[in-house]
Amino acid sequence: MALYMLYEAASGYSLFLAHGLDEIGQNTEAVRGSVSDMNRFGKVVQLVAFHPFESALDALNQCNSVSEGAMTDELRNFLELNLPKVKGVKKPKFSLGVSDHKIGSHIFEVTKIPCESNEFIHELLRGVRLHFDRFIKDLKPGDLEKAQLGLGHSYSRAKVKFNVNRVDNMVIQAISLLDTLDKDVNSFSMRFREWYSWHFPELVKIVNDNYLFAKVAKFIEDKSKLSEDNLPELTEVLGDEDKAKEVIEAAKASMGQDLNPVDMINIQMFAQRVMELAEYRKNIHEYLIEKMNGIAPNLAALIGEIVGARLISHAGSLTNLAKCPSSTLQILGAEKALFRALKTRGNTPKYGLIFHSSFIGRASARNKGRMARYLANKCSIATRIDCFAENGTNVFGEKLREQVEERLDFYDKGVAPRKNIDVMKSAMETANDDAAEEEDKSTVTTNGDGAEPKSEKKKKKKEKRKLDDDSNGVAAIEVEEDVAEKKKKKKSKTESVDGGEADGEVKKKKKKNKD
Repeated sequence: MALYMLYEAASGYSLFLAHGLDEIGQNTEAVRGSVSDMNRFGKVVQLVAFHPFESALDALNQCNSVSEGAMTDELRNFLELNLPKVKGVKKPKFSLGVSDHKIGSHIFEVTKIPCESNEFIHELLRGVRLHFDRFIKDLKPGDLEKAQLGLGHSYSRAKVKFNVNRVDNMVIQAISLLDTLDKDVNSFSMRFREWYSWHFPELVKIVNDNYLFAKVAKFIEDKSKLSEDNLPELTEVLGDEDKAKEVIEAAKASMGQDLNPVDMINIQMFAQRVMELAEYRKNIHEYLIEKMNGIAPNLAALIGEIVGARLISHAGSLTNLAKCPSSTLQILGAEKALFRALKTRGNTPKYGLIFHSSFIGRASARNKGRMARYLANKCSIATRIDCFAENGTNVFGEKLREQVEERLDFYDKGVAPRKNIDVMKSAMETANDDAAEEEDKSTVTTNGDGAEPKSEKKKKKKEKRKLDDDSNGVAAIEVEEDVAEKKKKKKSKTESVDGGEADGEVKKKKKKNKD
C-alpha cells in the first residue's frame, strides 16, 4: 500500500510519497537513525506536489484551520488533485499520513481518504521538516526561515489577541495578589501588635481592628506624652469619643515599658508600612470588583466578585470555566477530597469554592448539598453567558440570583418558585430594552439636536399603525352594518311571503267549511 504524507510548511502545502517501506517491519528506531542522512532519506521519500500560499494572511488562515483540526477548501482541492481518486465501493490502495489525528479524521469524513497518524509517520515528517529546503529547489536561501518567522509571529499575535476590557488574566492575578496581601497584612499586623504591646499592652484589648490599631499607635507614639489635650485628635482617629477616653485613661496607668527613640522610630516605620499595605489591599479589592463587573458581570451579580474570581482563577480562564459542566463547577476546589473519597470509597464532597457563597451558609444542613447543586447550575449558565455573549450585562445574573433566593424560600417555607423559562423570558426582554435604550442614547449623541432619535421614530410608526388599524376597524364596522341590513331585508321578505301563504290557507279552509 502506497503511503503519502501531508506536510504543512510555512510557505505552503506539500505532498510526499514514501515508497520502498516494509509495512510489517516499520521500525521507528531505524527510521529515526536514517532521517538525518539526506542520501538515504531522499531515496525513500519523494516530493509529489507543492502548493504555495498566496499571501501571509492566507498562510495565517490555513495555519489556524489546521491547528483547529479543520480542512479548508484549498487543502481539499490540493489533496483531490494530487492523490489517487477514491471510489466508493473499492478499498483505496493508499493512505495519507498526517501529523495530527484531528485533521486526519476530518479529511476522512469529507473526502473518504484513509488517514493515519503514529510515531512512524511523525518520524518521517520530522525528516521532511529537516530536509524541506532541499526538496523545494526554487526556494532561495533564507526564504523558508523568513516565512517561518513571519508566520510564527502572526500566529502568536492572533492567539494572544484579546479585548482590553475583558482580560480574565487580570482577574486571576488580582485575586492571587489579594490572597497574598491578606496573609501578609495579617502576619504583619500581629507582629506589630506584639511589638507595640511591650510599650502599651492595654491598647490591644481596647482596639481590636488591625488597621485601626496601627493608626492609633502611630498617632500615640510615646504613651507618656498622651494627655487630655489630645482627646479631639484621638477621637477623630478612632471615631469614638468613649474609646478615646478609655485609651487616655489606660495610658496613664499602663504597665508597659519605656522605649528608646531608635526603637520607637522603627516601630513607627513598621506601623506606616502596615497601614500602606492595608490601604493597598483595599485598592486591589476595588480594582477586582471593577474588573469582575466588566469581565463576568452575571457571575459577579450571582455569586459575588470574590467567589467568582476564585472560580475563574482555579479554572485557569473564563473560557475554561464556561466549558466546565455544573457538576465539575460544584466541586471545583475540592479535588483532594474528591480523589481521597474515590480512593477510600467514601462520600464525595458536595461543594468546593462555592461553599464561600452566602447561599450555602444560609441553607440548612439538610439542604446544603441541594443548594450547592442548584447554585452550581446557575453559575454555569451565568459563566457561559459572560463568556460568549457580545454585550456585557448583569441582567441575567440578577434574575438567576432571584431564582436562587426563591429556591431557598422553597426549601425553608415551601413557596413554589417561578419556572425557569418565564424568568429567562423576562431577562431577555429587559436585556433587549436596555440594549435599545443604549442605541437610542448613542444615536442622540452622534446625530445631535437636529436628528430624530430612533425612539421617536418608533413612536411615530406605532401611531401610524394605530391609525391604520382604527381606519380598518371603522371600514370593517361599516361593512358589518351593511351585511346586517341586507340580512334584515331578506328576513322581512321571507316573513311577508310566509304570512301571505298562511292567509291563503286560512281562506281556503273557510270556503271548505261553508260548502
